[in-house]
Amino acid sequence: MSEQTPTAESADAGEQSAGPATTRTLTGQVISDKMDKTVTVLVERRVKHPLYKKYIRRSTKVHAHDEENACNIGDLISIEQCRPLSKSKSWRLHEIIERAR
Repeated sequence: MSEQTPTAESADAGEQSAGPATTRTLTGQVISDKMDKTVTVLVERRVKHPLYKKYIRRSTKVHAHDEENACNIGDLISIEQCRPLSKSKSWRLHEIIERAR
């Protein structure tokens, strides 16, 4: 009986910690769709200058996986972090927020 109790407790502990707590999502603009099933997304953020207190735009380019090749240049999209799919690609298309005109 004492052997069954620890296994039951360890199984319960495994169920509670299963799965990620939250998925990190970012919003950005598609700047390149030339690759197959991949888009380059420009993600901008605003940071406050430590001395002058003015807000500055900082940007980062990331590659995101687009399974259906649905995105075009200029689209505003939401991407979510996932496992590494290649050397430079660890983001996945979550949704297209606004199409380019």
